[in-house]
Amino acid sequence: MVTLQINNQSVTVPEGTSILEAAKSIGVKIPTLCNFEKHEAKGACRVCLVDVEGARAPIASCAMPVNAGMKVQTNTKSIREARKFVLEMLLSEHDGDCKVCDRNEDCELQALAFEMGIKTIRYEGEKTYKHIDDSTPALVRDSGKCIKCRRCVTACAEIQGVGSLFPQGRGFQSIIGPAFGDDLNTVACVQCGQCGAICPVGAIVEKDHIQGVWAALDDNTKTVVVQTAPAVRAALGELFDYEPGTRVTGKMTSALRELGFNAVFDTNFTADLTIIEEGMELLSRLKNVLVDKKPAALPQFTSCSPGWINFVEFYYPQFIDNVSTCKSPQQMFGALAKTYYAQKIGIKPEDMVVVSIMPCTAKKYEAQRPEMATNGIPDVDYVLTTRELGRMIKQAGIDFRNLPDGEMDAPMGIGSGAADIFANSGGVMEAAIRTVYEIVTGRELPMEQLHVEPLMGLKGLKKASLTITGTVPAWSFLEGVEVKVGVAHSLSNARLLMEAIKQGETFHFIEVMTCPGGCISGGGQPRFTDDSVREKRIKAIYDEDEAKTLRKSHENPQITEIYKEFLGEPLGKKSHHLLHTHYHLKDDLKSDK
Repeated sequence: MVTLQINNQSVTVPEGTSILEAAKSIGVKIPTLCNFEKHEAKGACRVCLVDVEGARAPIASCAMPVNAGMKVQTNTKSIREARKFVLEMLLSEHDGDCKVCDRNEDCELQALAFEMGIKTIRYEGEKTYKHIDDSTPALVRDSGKCIKCRRCVTACAEIQGVGSLFPQGRGFQSIIGPAFGDDLNTVACVQCGQCGAICPVGAIVEKDHIQGVWAALDDNTKTVVVQTAPAVRAALGELFDYEPGTRVTGKMTSALRELGFNAVFDTNFTADLTIIEEGMELLSRLKNVLVDKKPAALPQFTSCSPGWINFVEFYYPQFIDNVSTCKSPQQMFGALAKTYYAQKIGIKPEDMVVVSIMPCTAKKYEAQRPEMATNGIPDVDYVLTTRELGRMIKQAGIDFRNLPDGEMDAPMGIGSGAADIFANSGGVMEAAIRTVYEIVTGRELPMEQLHVEPLMGLKGLKKASLTITGTVPAWSFLEGVEVKVGVAHSLSNARLLMEAIKQGETFHFIEVMTCPGGCISGGGQPRFTDDSVREKRIKAIYDEDEAKTLRKSHENPQITEIYKEFLGEPLGKKSHHLLHTHYHLKDDLKSDK
């Protein structure tokens, strides 16, 4: 431990702590635009300057570790002027118009300029090179707004292990982007949006679907239905000044009705359906290996997270057959809305518009994949992020905080608590265990045993195993089998897991979520997301699960009904046609493999 003084106040922190973090521990805020929790400081923005007694010049507090006896001042006149000058230099290069920027009132650069009292641009100079890159279905880059803080580089390279974005050039000529100044569609970008979620300005944002949704809602010839992912209800409130982790399911439902949607449904419904189909797929693969002595691709990987699917296609094409053939809950919902539900209400599939509210930017990419269509009609037409939904609610003048709690529509508005926890890392695996255990053993899991503690929380890699005993006759071949499962969140951890499998480590079922902590901190969620916010959202999702009496996917009565009335049986002919797909090696990288 090291003791120092910050603004004449004594503070003791572990050796190696930065001045920035030491100040934060005693409630002293030092402004910064490049600092990134739990990652090596870059010192790129120079906004976090402080005075250190004995130093010849102001010090970047994010990059300077504390020393015993150090005396730090964070609010001297010279420091305030130095920070202001740095910020004015950034503003002089920044080629953006706050009045029409997506990040207006949600911009860290704008907020700091206000806090520091900058009311005019004193230094009008040459602007940063401006290029609008809208080459991908999910993201838009505006190089003119980039302040070169390098947060996106850290997110892409260190958290996701992808490395699609690089700093290039020197000084004023430097740019952040794909190699050689190319667009994102030329590199192995998985569309996760973590770069945009961490960007302090509007240099990377989601591709806007709001206008398309408004047009659909205004078209009287269309029936427009909406589905909402579980992670959204734990984060949407933050856009209306609720504390992170406040559950706003009912108000969200009422807001969607006021926006004009013809029906409001829950992606939880098809999350439950995913558990049935994916669980039976896993059991089928195990039977092939253990009974029929046929080859089967094990371990089976979950297929809910489209960024993860992209990652496998780009980097581990030899494991494509290991990915579950199940479409994601988003796509299953779209397929059923335009068939099952359309038949129920007597309309043609082409007259229905399906809108998704997702915490994820990669879902925009997923919705336009050619595999995600039924009889040539896209399963999902538009995908709005949580942030986009918040903007639409504000555009409509809806008083969100004073809305009554509404209820979702039947038959696709009922979901179990197991479906809720899809939002959290480990949740899909836990939901699967709840169902598969009861199918195989015929025994009910007591409520107090539903959570699988080793799979919960923010640890990057999680493992568990279960030796199956007391099976029913149909699944007796699993008697005594030790089923091994693994969970990873963020793609750098997924890479570690994939390499372990290549080296021979055994698993039967693996869940991967693209984003840190799972969907609760997806690329389309309210900014700024750190571990303290993730933990609150995760708790909200578990609270949502625990507040329900229906907590297992196979006990959802509407799931039973849709098999009886429409689908037939899990893995049957109709479910394969509507709910399953197959993925492929990315065409543009085949020559590199």
